[in-house]
This record gives sequence, C-alpha cells and structure tokens, in this order.
Amino acid sequence: MTANEYQREAMRTLNPELDRHDVLINGVMGLCGEAGEAINIVKKHLAQGHPLDREALIRELGDVAWYLAETATALDLDLDTVLTQNLAKLRARYPEGFSAKKSMHRESSAGA
Repeated sequence: MTANEYQREAMRTLNPELDRHDVLINGVMGLCGEAGEAINIVKKHLAQGHPLDREALIRELGDVAWYLAETATALDLDLDTVLTQNLAKLRARYPEGFSAKKSMHRESSAGA
C-alpha cells in the first residue's frame, strides 16, 4: 500500500459534515492528541515500569497516520507529496545521514 492509497482509503471515514476549515482544525488537534497518547504509553514503560505495550503503540501510530492524512487532505495535499518534501528537507540538512554535530550547529529554520 502506498501513502496515497492509505490516504484515499482512510479519508472514506472523514466526517462529511466538516468544512475544509474544520477538517484542518480537527486534523492538527487530532495529531496532537494521538501523539500525546503515544507518549503516554512510552512514559508508562520508561517511568512507571510497565512493559512496553507495543500493540497499543501501534494503534496510536495508526491514529497519528489518520490525522496526518486528514490534515494533508484539508490542505489539498497528498501524503506522497508531504513525505517526499520531508525527505528532501532531511537530505539537505543531513546529506551523509544524521550527525549530532550538524544537529547542534545547524542554522535555525522553520520546522524541525
């Protein structure tokens, strides 16, 4: 399955009553909420001694993917475009792969 195929299939479950503005808001709020749920699973593992609940984490990552697709859809973007642009940014930032030194001494730019 490609990212665009996922996006098309996942967006079949998009609330049709939302306008584009509300889809965007729901998407970015959902990303934050699901990322919070994912970190809570890891927090319980690292700070509270729980075994890592991989299945729950997989479900939360899937929810993050859904909200990413929703946000991209609200912006009339396909996921392949989002992912390709992200890889181009990473290649420009770290042409030989990640470097802690380059990470600490890179110029500030929009985004992470």
